[in-house]
Amino acid sequence: MKSQDTPFFGGPLDGRVLPVLLGITGHPPKTYRIPVPDADGGPPTVLVYRRVQSSRSKRLGLHQGWKYEYDPEGKPGRGPAWPWSKPESKGDATPEPHADE
Repeated sequence: MKSQDTPFFGGPLDGRVLPVLLGITGHPPKTYRIPVPDADGGPPTVLVYRRVQSSRSKRLGLHQGWKYEYDPEGKPGRGPAWPWSKPESKGDATPEPHADE
């Protein structure tokens, strides 16, 4: 398997550079989850890092690589955006009254 040294920013891993396995496309995963065992033997804490673009070249604006930034909320990703998928509903929308009533 191929790996790439990727820097981590924010959170407990701030400033570290770790080897991350690359996928079949040659990119690291979009989210990187790190389980940290609890000292008391409880359930492990999961640290979540999101992949972001590290920089662009000055002249052509080409992509220069990836880095991971800490996501303290750790929300799950949306998954693939299929053309037939419905957009996420807000859930708190109330219907507006009709003007002719």
